[in-house]
Amino acid sequence: MNLSISIENPDKRTALLGIADRNLRLLRETFSVQISVRDDEIRLGGTNDQVEKAAAVLDRLQRRLRRQDHLTAEDVSQAFREAQHAHAAAGAIDVYVRGHAVRAKTPGQQAYVDAIFKNDLTFAVGPAGTGKTYLAVAAAASLLKQGKARRLILARPAVEAGERLGFLPGDLQQKVNPYLRPLFDALHDMIDIEQVKRFMMNDIIEVIPLAFMRGRTLNESVIILDEAQNTTVSQMLMFLTRLGNESKMIVTGDDSQIDLPEHVESGLIDALKRLKGIKGIGMVHLDKTDIVRHRLVQNIVKAYEHETT
Repeated sequence: MNLSISIENPDKRTALLGIADRNLRLLRETFSVQISVRDDEIRLGGTNDQVEKAAAVLDRLQRRLRRQDHLTAEDVSQAFREAQHAHAAAGAIDVYVRGHAVRAKTPGQQAYVDAIFKNDLTFAVGPAGTGKTYLAVAAAASLLKQGKARRLILARPAVEAGERLGFLPGDLQQKVNPYLRPLFDALHDMIDIEQVKRFMMNDIIEVIPLAFMRGRTLNESVIILDEAQNTTVSQMLMFLTRLGNESKMIVTGDDSQIDLPEHVESGLIDALKRLKGIKGIGMVHLDKTDIVRHRLVQNIVKAYEHETT
């Protein structure tokens, strides 16, 4: 990335650049960017991330020089701190747990997060450990916290029991909990457990099997369907048509781990083909380079790819 920045006040050029270009050398060393100055223009070169940070520092220094004629060492240090803090905060997903912000850790994950906030319906497909569910729940919790959604609904197909939950022991909650546990795990990372309980008591948060969504229209909500590769075509259609006004849907799945009978087509695979190219629908494909669990998970996924190809 190359970026040119104009020196606003040529009379304060030395103050901006520093004695013997000290401030420019500090920028170069801190952010590993290339810097050249020609006339009243500073040119930056390097990776997008580093150039943006360096430009943010220069912007803060120039703003200070609008009010004063010189920059102290503390002025320069503070400009670096502010720029780096602001850049770190940018892209962070603000959730309920105090002091905890979730961030995308790979370019693929960042594209996924961007797609969620940009589109009303987003599909994310990729192997285990790529953050599909985790980032979806984080984005949903953030929208709930900001008041941009009134409800959060998390759904999952109980495909291992063929949706026949009656064969499991216990009451309804005990029957479905094993299937919904991964969603609860992600949720508890974003929102304090006691607050989750209050939200669930007030129907602000629902964690339910996919089969229980039939016949509903969900307005002003964020609706997440996890493990979507295990839906049938009719189940996927049923789910997608629950989308109401001012709502967002996020559909996640791993197309390499379909547990449906061989003769049954995955609703996720079918939807990706049918809905491709429709405006307002985002489709993000994550791969093993986006795996952020234990380092061995990436190697395990790679090993199984060789086994099945």
